Amino acid sequence: MPSTEQGAVEVDLGGRTVTVPKGGLYDRYRMDTDLDEVARDPRVRGVDFFRRLPKTRVDSPIGPTLTPNFYYRISTARITMLARSRAIRRRLPGELAPLEVAPGLGLISVMFFRYDVCDIDFYTEAAVGVAVRPARHGRLGFVDLVAALKNEHLDSYVLSLPVSTDIAQVRGHDGYGFPKWVTGLDVGIDADRTTARVANDAGGTDLSLSVATPAQTAFPSGKRVSSLTSYTSINGAWHSTLSQTNVLSAGTAIFPRNVGLRTGEGRMSDDLRSLKPIKTVQLDVVTEGQLALHMPVPISVPPRN
Repeated sequence: MPSTEQGAVEVDLGGRTVTVPKGGLYDRYRMDTDLDEVARDPRVRGVDFFRRLPKTRVDSPIGPTLTPNFYYRISTARITMLARSRAIRRRLPGELAPLEVAPGLGLISVMFFRYDVCDIDFYTEAAVGVAVRPARHGRLGFVDLVAALKNEHLDSYVLSLPVSTDIAQVRGHDGYGFPKWVTGLDVGIDADRTTARVANDAGGTDLSLSVATPAQTAFPSGKRVSSLTSYTSINGAWHSTLSQTNVLSAGTAIFPRNVGLRTGEGRMSDDLRSLKPIKTVQLDVVTEGQLALHMPVPISVPPRN
């Protein structure tokens, strides 16, 4: 396998060439990672969550691959805001509808992710997303709304999803249908403070965050597992992507103060401004967690209005 630079090698993903760290998990295992080796990594609390999720080989737009994609040590931050439903609807495909917490009010979020140990190696990510009704439902039932607000299962549509590495961009864009691009992206999350900065094409700041991390509560592995279903269109057909998060340490602040979320110039800031956020209602920070990201599957959705 050719070396592109010291410490990197080239790999093929469905006809696209990307570089990955030489000797990293993807270089050595191609998604079929040795869990016993991961368990020896001091950054990883354990791998029992993954032993209960056997991988399956599937064909995909990026070629044959194994699913789910395992993330053995992650940290995340999500800022949830209220926005007018009419502003949200202008950014949604006609087949999807906003999840409303009250007539005319929906939920939007800005999210930041740091993946320290992962099948496709370290990378960072950020997102502007919209909470939507489950695609197969007509009228949203009370149980759906309560479950979504408790963060046990959310359905979303993502407007922007920048990442820090080529392999994450190709897999996410070509394989999953997400609006991903590569940019400078720093995310730092610990028990004291949560910071992030997304760069724009000119090297300036697109979006940034600086906020005190909410007090954390530790959970045994498998005790608190949340899920997210994201909807994307791949080659004109709707798909749903399931991700499952094994939360190991997390905290929440309701109506948080001093949330230093700053918009600048760039695609993420443009997407956030287009949603016309009204008020920040919740800050969720996971300082330690694990994630299983499944490949997208076709889903039927109601016809366009």
